[in-house]
Amino acid sequence: MIRSSHLPALALLLLPTVAAAQDRDNARYSGDTPGHFSFELGAGTDNRSKGSSKSGNDPYVFGEVQWNASNGFYADLEFETIDSSGSYVETEAEAGWQYSAFGLDFDTSASHKWRVGAVAGHDDAAWEYQFDVIKDFGAVDTRFRVEHSPDGLGSTEAWTWVEGRVRFPLTDSLKASATLGRREQDNAPDYTGWNAGVAYAVTDTTSLDLRWHGTDIEEEGEQYENALVASVLVAF
Repeated sequence: MIRSSHLPALALLLLPTVAAAQDRDNARYSGDTPGHFSFELGAGTDNRSKGSSKSGNDPYVFGEVQWNASNGFYADLEFETIDSSGSYVETEAEAGWQYSAFGLDFDTSASHKWRVGAVAGHDDAAWEYQFDVIKDFGAVDTRFRVEHSPDGLGSTEAWTWVEGRVRFPLTDSLKASATLGRREQDNAPDYTGWNAGVAYAVTDTTSLDLRWHGTDIEEEGEQYENALVASVLVAF
């Protein structure tokens, strides 16, 4: 893969058309909405990211507090339990900008991650950059995402992830979605990852998710094996 520095990713942060919704289920920014805090807590049977497991296929918990400003900027602090590089907790500080233009929604962000208590010799901190383009087609919403780190966590060096997602309602409370992505990385295997499943809104603040995750490199170890993952999210 082509190595790159921080500069291309930082350039994304300066795009004037950046915007709309991290993975906050397609929430839309409105300049008339005052700034506010939001909170998320949740748990799942496996911590899956980009098709692979970060928790050794074991259950995990996560949480987040986010400030959303009225001009589209946001900042958040997050934690999640993992089992990687000798660490069991990963934390993250993130800042980004949401905006809408040309009939599209955009979201760009930069985040810094730390793995608490990682084994010496494994990178325990990394910068990551994310850029989303979101478009609705009636009841169907789509998202194109690019993520990049110039030097990843653990033994992984530079990596890039590109994915597409399609989501649509089955009922007022039930949504189906599918995601397909490709990860290319230095000092770690390249692979294609995917997931498909449904999310059910139990209440206005609580949702349940059941999803099948997979990759095309199952032979590389259990973290890349296919798995059915159930999770619960409380957001307020």
